Amino acid sequence: MRDLSRLFQPKSIAVIGGGAWCTSVVEQCRKMGFDGALWPVHPNKSEVAGVAAFADLSALPGVPDAVFIGVNRHLTIEMVRSLREMGAGGAVCFASGFLEAKAEMADGADLQTDLLAAAGEMPVLGPNCYGFINYLDGALLWPDQHGGVPVETGVALVMQSSNMAINVTMQARALPLAYVMTAGNQAQTGLSEIGLALLRDPRVTALGLHIEGVGDLGAFEALAREARGLGKRIVALKAGKSARAQAAAVSHTASLAGSDAGARSLLKRLGIAQVESLPALLEALKLLHFAGPLASNRVASMSCSGGEASLMADSAEGRDVVFPALTDAQVSAMREALGPLVALANPLDYHTFIWNDAARMGEVFGQMLSGEADLGCIIVDFPRPDRCDPSAWDCVIAAGEMAVQRAGKPLALVATLPEALNEERAARAIAGGMIPMHGLDDALSAIEAASAKDAPDARPVLQPGTPRNPRVLSEAEAKQALKAFGLAVPSAVTARTPAEITAGTSGLSFPLVLKGLGAAHKTEAGLVALQLTSAQAVEKAAEAMTCDGYLVEEMVGDAVAELLLGITRDPAHGFVLTLGAGGTLTEVLSDTASLLLPVTEKDVDEALQTLRLAPVLNGYRGKPGCDRKAIARAVLAVQDYVTAHAAGVEEVEINPLICTSTDAIAVDALIRLGEAP
Repeated sequence: MRDLSRLFQPKSIAVIGGGAWCTSVVEQCRKMGFDGALWPVHPNKSEVAGVAAFADLSALPGVPDAVFIGVNRHLTIEMVRSLREMGAGGAVCFASGFLEAKAEMADGADLQTDLLAAAGEMPVLGPNCYGFINYLDGALLWPDQHGGVPVETGVALVMQSSNMAINVTMQARALPLAYVMTAGNQAQTGLSEIGLALLRDPRVTALGLHIEGVGDLGAFEALAREARGLGKRIVALKAGKSARAQAAAVSHTASLAGSDAGARSLLKRLGIAQVESLPALLEALKLLHFAGPLASNRVASMSCSGGEASLMADSAEGRDVVFPALTDAQVSAMREALGPLVALANPLDYHTFIWNDAARMGEVFGQMLSGEADLGCIIVDFPRPDRCDPSAWDCVIAAGEMAVQRAGKPLALVATLPEALNEERAARAIAGGMIPMHGLDDALSAIEAASAKDAPDARPVLQPGTPRNPRVLSEAEAKQALKAFGLAVPSAVTARTPAEITAGTSGLSFPLVLKGLGAAHKTEAGLVALQLTSAQAVEKAAEAMTCDGYLVEEMVGDAVAELLLGITRDPAHGFVLTLGAGGTLTEVLSDTASLLLPVTEKDVDEALQTLRLAPVLNGYRGKPGCDRKAIARAVLAVQDYVTAHAAGVEEVEINPLICTSTDAIAVDALIRLGEAP
């Protein structure tokens, strides 16, 4: 792996180009007080932004650690080659028009190849990259304004959107930013490699990622492993929810399991917390910075309003947040402090009887923290200082400081409205040992993200291939292929014509099922006939079908439930396993769980338990439950098939998997298989 330390923590910065963007890089470095060497490079200018310029790279007084290249794409390649030859530490390539613009510029891909050859092992960010800000060392390869300040420790953010990176620097949430990085089109240095370099800086406390695409799956797994080893958490905002459906999918599985399911499964598997909005990302990083990973999701909530207590409880509904009941000792101590009129519960409405009595408020807050909760939240919205006097609310900060000192647990001041906690009061809260948090929903998302989770799965994700010319196997072919790996299927025969059916069914037990071959969704096409009790009935049903051939099977009775079992190739994330309610109502019920291969029997069992269908699987209202081990065997059999054919598999689907009290039998199967490259 390349050493990015010279690029990210430079002692000298060169800026190639004299346009407004390059001028801004020089200005921002001076404004931030960068104390290293700053070397503008321009053939015709004597100075850039008041700093003496050099005519070319050969005129520099030394070899630069970091270089911002702000010239056109063709000249960029020449500059990169020269920098590599002189031993520079790395470069940011600002120019666009490379692989990311291949639809508009036919030579973009070729230029990217040339750029990579020119760089060799010298680290390059971009191209089409805004650069980065190092607030720890005051080093900015950044061609625009920003809203940050120097810090001694803080969180790192890697964004795949430059404009979003600018926006993040303008936050007024008291979040210490150590680095803000943009990745560009990641021609050479990807998201994971950048993240690793930042996590290895001991001054960085947590890492936030805005992800459009993971890129190198193995490198992303390595990033997650190293983060855990360093005791630092990663929080991700993943773009691409709307790409869930795959328009060319043959089966139900693909439409249910697309790339969003793959991304979610991957992040969960690797122990990376996922949030749904940029504010939630910032709040989660803030909580991790000041409190570190939380020991649990148990929260003690305090407010002076019943409405706020109810809002907290309602906002937490459906989230992975718990409000533990108060202990007898807590109740006794708080009853003495609050009197008989306050209902003691968690969330707590402590009323205003003790308002402005910081000592008694501190006693109550401390008692709330003394129980089973691992984080306290004081709900408080401060009056706006431009029109009101917020000093009467300072008792909350004073009381919170007392509670932190007494309990030794993290305590957050949570404003239900982000604008109701300004930077000045947020700074005072931090000085008192508390964590200012902006927005109730985002604070709860942050608590979920920072709560302790199970250790990530150490097994590598099964890597998919890039199959060519995929074809759909017939149902009969698919079942025989899966049966060879241990999947239970009904006894069956195939026939080309209705006339062949009578002889073929002699060895089968009635009732039978007849299926016409050659269509993906047979039920909708009228190619399924059930409960056929004689060979003549089968032949008559076959004559009514227009199809390429016939499959005759023994019917599976005594079904407890029908499941969907599907595995889809997701090029970005691996193979996505979908388990859920099956049969003809699969899309209507939308009751599924997704995992990445490989999985274990335990993984399958836990996923089944998350389904709304779980009570039926377990045995509902006196009825027998399914054989859960048989379901797991079916899943593992399909997984074994996919593992053996990983280079060619596009998707495998069993729908339905008939689950009885003693078995799990695949009564329909689809395989889309291509040629390995």
